[in-house]
Amino acid sequence: MVLEDNVPYTDHDHLSKALIKTFLHEFTEAFFPQINQQLDFSTVKFLEQEVYTDLLVGKKRIIDILAEVKLKENDQLTLLHIEPQSTYQREFHERMFTYYSHLYLKHRIPIIPIAVFTYNNKADVPKSFTMEAPDKVSEFNYLQLHLIKLNWRAFIESDNPAAAALLSKMGYRDDERVQVKLEFLKMVSRIKLNEAKVELVIGFFESYLKLNEKEEKQLREEIANLPKDEAEGVLRLPNSFYERGRKEGREEERKLLAKRLLLKGMSIEDIADVTGFSRDEIEELENSRSSK
Repeated sequence: MVLEDNVPYTDHDHLSKALIKTFLHEFTEAFFPQINQQLDFSTVKFLEQEVYTDLLVGKKRIIDILAEVKLKENDQLTLLHIEPQSTYQREFHERMFTYYSHLYLKHRIPIIPIAVFTYNNKADVPKSFTMEAPDKVSEFNYLQLHLIKLNWRAFIESDNPAAAALLSKMGYRDDERVQVKLEFLKMVSRIKLNEAKVELVIGFFESYLKLNEKEEKQLREEIANLPKDEAEGVLRLPNSFYERGRKEGREEERKLLAKRLLLKGMSIEDIADVTGFSRDEIEELENSRSSK
C-alpha cells in the first residue's frame, strides 16, 4: 500500500485486508493449502503496520498484513506477509522485494510473501525480482494469487468463507453473475459464522458484484426454485437483493414469488421477510390457492 501526503486514502485494499485478517486460516487453506498445512495458527499474532519511506520515489509505504506464526515442524517463528493489490502495477515485483528487504532487516526471521491481485486486469506480473551486475547476484521470489484468473466454479462446493467472499473477484462472464451470487448465498448459508462475520463476507462480496434490478428478479426466481432446505437457508441471510425486492418489486412478481414459496412449504414468517407481505396477506394468497 502506498500513502501520499494530503491525499484522501480510501481504496479496496482495506476491504481485502479486513477479510484476510479475519479469515487468515481459511484464506491460506483455500488458496495456499501446502503453506496452510505447515503453519500453526493457534498463536497467530498480527503485528502493527510497518511504515517506511521509499526515498527514491518520495512516498510512504505501508505493509498491509503482517502475521507472526509458527511452523508446526519446529516452532520456528515466521512472518506471513500478505499484500492485497487492487490496481495493476508492472513493477509490483520490485515493490514486494523492497517490502521483503525491509522486513528481513528488521526481524531477521523467515518470511512468506504473498501478493493478492484483486483487479480485473489479467496481465501477468513477474513472480520474481532478479538483480544482475553483470551476472545474477540475487533472485527474490514471492507467491501470487491472481483472482481474476481463477475459475469461480472450482470453489463453490467448499464451506470456506474467504473463498465465498472472493468469488466476486474471480473470473466469470456477465451472463454468470446471477449464478455466482446464488452459489455465494448457498455457500454462506452452509457456513457457521457469527452475525458480524456474515456481514463482513456479504459486504465484501456485494462491494464487487452488485446485481441490477433485472438480475435481482432472476435471482429471486432461482431461489424460489431451490429445494426447500436450501431456499430457507439462503433467505435467512441479510441480503441486499432481498430488501430491494421488497421495496422495488412489482406486486404481481411478489405474489408469484410468495405462491412458489408456499408450494415449497416454506413458513409464512420467512415468506413475509422475503416478499414484504404481511402474514394476513400471505394467508389470503394461500387460501385463494387452496380454494382453486
